[in-house]
Amino acid sequence: MEGVGDRSFRKAMASIGGFDEACAEFLRVPMHAHIPSLSEQYVAGETDPIPLAAQVMGSDPELMAEMARALAEKGAPRIDLNCGCPSNTVTGKGAGSSLLKDPNLLYEIAKAMVDAVDVPVTAKLRSGFTDTSLFKENILAAQESGIAFLTLHPRTKEEGYGPPARWDLIAKAKSLLKIPVVGNGDIASVEGAHQVLKETKCDALMIGRGALMNPWIFQEIKASFSKEPFERPKNGLEIYLRTFAADLTEEMPIRNRIGKLKQLMGFYFKGSDVLLAKRSEMLKRDYASTQEFVEQTLVALNY
Repeated sequence: MEGVGDRSFRKAMASIGGFDEACAEFLRVPMHAHIPSLSEQYVAGETDPIPLAAQVMGSDPELMAEMARALAEKGAPRIDLNCGCPSNTVTGKGAGSSLLKDPNLLYEIAKAMVDAVDVPVTAKLRSGFTDTSLFKENILAAQESGIAFLTLHPRTKEEGYGPPARWDLIAKAKSLLKIPVVGNGDIASVEGAHQVLKETKCDALMIGRGALMNPWIFQEIKASFSKEPFERPKNGLEIYLRTFAADLTEEMPIRNRIGKLKQLMGFYFKGSDVLLAKRSEMLKRDYASTQEFVEQTLVALNY
């Protein structure tokens, strides 16, 4: 979730909790990268007490191994290889989902990272680049590299986020692999979580945009399995919003800070038809400060 799943969002989500692990946004490792300075962007304790995995993308096995070592030394409990980013800027440089065009290179990069560190290395893949013709080869190459588990977003690079996620491909990956498979894509409700688990038999779930629309989705899913009732705390949204706003640094122009808050709440307002009716007003309105945005938004939501 480039541009959305940043530090401010992770801290806001950590204030709510309910999830077992977070993952930092990807760090690009270009050719001739200065690894020590690049790795400084990862901060292990950002979401304490919830572990924060590191995420990297690149196309050079040696550099990716060096980056994995640097991140492990900084305390990363897990390092994830991004083989799924569909951005043309990324794929044009041979990283992200472009690795899905070459299972051998995917293997070499993942293997180099696995051999470089003692912490678990994992990989997140899409189902293919232009199509799924190399789907089996890619997921088997990833497994052969020694990764601890594989996360699958079942759309191709070319599909982006358009068509419905093909959960049947998660089921296929589960049937082909011996390592755990994490399902991802179009999981936006408790019912959706149960459905993907039922249809695919996957071992765990990764949720991104669903948490933007409903920050309590993790707690609600867990409660549905434990049969323990869950009620959203009365001040939960206020804590969530204020935590996010407080992390927006003053070095960021006020217009940009308001823009980030509107982006965050723009997703939240998609969570129900009642909220959606108020979304346009929130997005069009001008605010003089982040404090005013928070206060006015809470009033609009009857908090």
